Amino acid sequence: MGKYKQKIVIKVGTNVMTNKDKRIVRPVLRRLVRQIAELYERDIITILVSSGSVIAGKEVLGRSKIKDKTQRRQVYSAIGQPRMMRLYYNIFMDYGMKCAQVLPTKRDFSPGVHRENMINCYEGLLSEGVIPILNEDDAVSVTMSMFSDNDELASLVAQLINADKLIILTDIDGLYDGHPDSENSSLIEEVSSDENVEKYIKESNKGEAEGRGGMGSKLDYAKEAAAQNIPTFIANGKRDNTIIDIIDGKSVGTKIMH
Repeated sequence: MGKYKQKIVIKVGTNVMTNKDKRIVRPVLRRLVRQIAELYERDIITILVSSGSVIAGKEVLGRSKIKDKTQRRQVYSAIGQPRMMRLYYNIFMDYGMKCAQVLPTKRDFSPGVHRENMINCYEGLLSEGVIPILNEDDAVSVTMSMFSDNDELASLVAQLINADKLIILTDIDGLYDGHPDSENSSLIEEVSSDENVEKYIKESNKGEAEGRGGMGSKLDYAKEAAAQNIPTFIANGKRDNTIIDIIDGKSVGTKIMH
């Protein structure tokens, strides 16, 4: 897939890009894109899996009168997805880069024509230096066609393109051996894909109230990618230089290895 040194998948969760009022923080998106642009200059190309469409839709529509939770999420996502892409498009343009929207569903990863079409799409975009931005198509993905969350999508994409790294960004520093806010807890810096660390995942350590994936989900899908020899990292996306530090080999977050 193209002439570059590495290809990586980055997943950014809702809690990374929002403030305490659940509003999208544009400087966070800009910081993310700045790092992707810096990697591009190093011949490292990125596929970005980004949450945020539902929150973006809520900002536009406000309180919905729709009582059905699934339908309400569909409406928010349909309204919010173009707004998210407009934000990303403008920021990437500021860095002289191009991005593209891809909205896969879970069935696209099943063997067959859909899977081959998706691989061809990524190959074409990456070969042109275009950054694919993925999000589950919440407007149409319900029940059987749903990913459990974007952590699963990121892991599947990383495996699909045989990525060199998968980086899952969240709003805490990684996996802890207790509650992240406790002074008695320590960050677990490295985990093997077959290591049993689920005992450390408490309800209070699952996070991402506005998203569908908590720490348990992140760890599960990180292990799946790591089992395919894709080094995977769970790290704090609110820090200034997390992605660059990981690529530079610094000790950041929790690393999951085969």
